[in-house]
Amino acid sequence: MPEVHRIARVPGRVNLIGDHTDYTGGLALPMAIPMATTATFTEHPTGVLSITSDAMERPVEVELGTDVPDLPSWARLAQYLAQQLNCPGGSMSVTTTVPLGAGLSSSASYAVAVALALGATGDAWELAELAQAAEAAAGANVGLLDQVAVLSARAGFATAINFTARTVTPVEIPPTWQFLIVDSGERRSLATSAYGDRRASCAAAAAIIGPLATARLENCSELPADLAPFARHVVTENARVTSSIAAARTDDAVTFGRLMTESHQSLSKDFLVSTPGIDALVHDLNATPGIYGARMTGGGFGGCVVALCNPVVVDREGLGGRGWFVAPSAGATVTDRSGAVTILAAT
Repeated sequence: MPEVHRIARVPGRVNLIGDHTDYTGGLALPMAIPMATTATFTEHPTGVLSITSDAMERPVEVELGTDVPDLPSWARLAQYLAQQLNCPGGSMSVTTTVPLGAGLSSSASYAVAVALALGATGDAWELAELAQAAEAAAGANVGLLDQVAVLSARAGFATAINFTARTVTPVEIPPTWQFLIVDSGERRSLATSAYGDRRASCAAAAAIIGPLATARLENCSELPADLAPFARHVVTENARVTSSIAAARTDDAVTFGRLMTESHQSLSKDFLVSTPGIDALVHDLNATPGIYGARMTGGGFGGCVVALCNPVVVDREGLGGRGWFVAPSAGATVTDRSGAVTILAAT
């Protein structure tokens, strides 16, 4: 039989607007970025998955037929996927250009890349749920935004995701728009941060007023004082996503930028997932000529800030050389031994 050999390339993502809305059935507007994780797998029926990674110090061999104690989380994630996909064993090498712990979806990029390299198939939602379950097995209780985003992305487009309807809609980004990602330098981990507490607060609010995805702002006044701000963020954030999509479609960068800044204020003051350093970075970016708006991106508690800017006016040198200009990039692909490439967004 021919040797099984696959190469999966999965980008990171930056969420333009719509954070902490996915696990409440709401709306989000992420886009893929050029940085990516590549997983190369060759099958050998040994019962062992050998993994090397440029982000780790040494290779790890994972026994697939039994649970192995004290595995690092990234190896435990791969073991879970290999077991779910009935992998007989083999070797995998992983490389990444997605900054780790920066809020650009390095973990989902890795989880989806490993799953696809091991032969996972299905639509974007099925694959996203498999990767989500793998992250949970590795200790991170995450939503579906990142996985769906990197699986559904198209070059030149952001992706409007509705987590109740389970739909994805490409939203063309005007070619004159430029997004700048700036790393705060504050590292984060969803497994150890207060992310789980925020999810629990949203669930408690929904138990009182119903699904937050369909709640109205006035419903938030029915909640106890310790829950109302979290629900208020979700309700107003969903409205901002809808308005941002309209702004992108009409090439209204001013409105889009204003909505990004309003989103950050909500994440900082109502949802309490920003930090003083992130707030200061957003303030400094918004005070920079040529920047329409800025916000934290991702789960919070550190990581990166994203800004919409006029590339004619803004340059990285003026910001001390920090950050990356990014354009909306293509999503996940799988290449088999023959060189045939499958584009996941097209399937």
